[in-house]
Amino acid sequence: MQFNTYKMQQTTNTILMIRPIGFRMNEQTAVNNYYQKVIDNLLPETVNVKAQQEFDAYVEKLRNIGVNVVVVDDTKEYDTPDSIFPNNWISFHENGNVGLYPMFAENRRHERREDVLFKLEELGFKINNIVDYTSAEDESIFLEGTGSLLLDRVNRKAYCALSPRADEDLFIEFCEDFEYTPVVFTANQTVDGKRKAIYHTNVMMCLGETFAVICLECIDDKKERKNVIKHLEEDGKQVIIINEKQVNNFAGNMLQVKGKDDKLYLIMSQAAYDSLSEAQIKIIESHCEILSSSLDTIEACGGGSARCMMAEVFLPKA
Repeated sequence: MQFNTYKMQQTTNTILMIRPIGFRMNEQTAVNNYYQKVIDNLLPETVNVKAQQEFDAYVEKLRNIGVNVVVVDDTKEYDTPDSIFPNNWISFHENGNVGLYPMFAENRRHERREDVLFKLEELGFKINNIVDYTSAEDESIFLEGTGSLLLDRVNRKAYCALSPRADEDLFIEFCEDFEYTPVVFTANQTVDGKRKAIYHTNVMMCLGETFAVICLECIDDKKERKNVIKHLEEDGKQVIIINEKQVNNFAGNMLQVKGKDDKLYLIMSQAAYDSLSEAQIKIIESHCEILSSSLDTIEACGGGSARCMMAEVFLPKA
């Protein structure tokens, strides 16, 4: 696909976000997303209103630091309770290519919308080619975008924790198509005393330009753990280790973005920030500033956090 003619960057100033209209706990994803909860004594309408308030406050904070946030409203055409997490169905790349991904939950497949692409083109972004993996759904094979894929765009490596939502063969196919070296491993969490696969790689790992936040105790296989560390360190990333309790507070679900004048920020939820130690915060702040926002309702019902809500736009300008 000829990526080598494009200037690779790990971070972008432009983010796509989808404002929810029917947000709630999605029963179809709860079967393997162990972070989701039902909030007692709250009507569905109230849950959605709270999610919208958290969403709007979050967008305002991002815009205040100079991030270009493209907000598209969800539609009522389908029941799409997880539409607030667009990074799972689409990815945007430096050479003008767009990836479309197969989704585990049937009601999440309706999140894929052509008008989102039209909106970006209207804003002057260039789309050259669409690489569509969605037919894999027919065979119950899934790879949920940059939830499943952690992309080191500069060093051309893709990290993937295998799970019911991240198929190894399809991951390898993606790496061949988009010119990445695959780094495959399995990441688990303890649920009711049993080790179960973490549903998305970006829940337990975050890649910045000069650092990586990762929960190594989730990678039970020592060889796999050693291999992941080797790749991060050989690319000059400072490894910041978090624990499983912090993962449960979404401390792995962060994203580094560019604000005004290309200033770097690490974006996370308030719960994630509150779970970090002073030492961890100090290390992160030696690389970039931190921006946090309260996402309590979204995290509780959606089982996703700050990173899941942002689809990075790396498309060239037309």
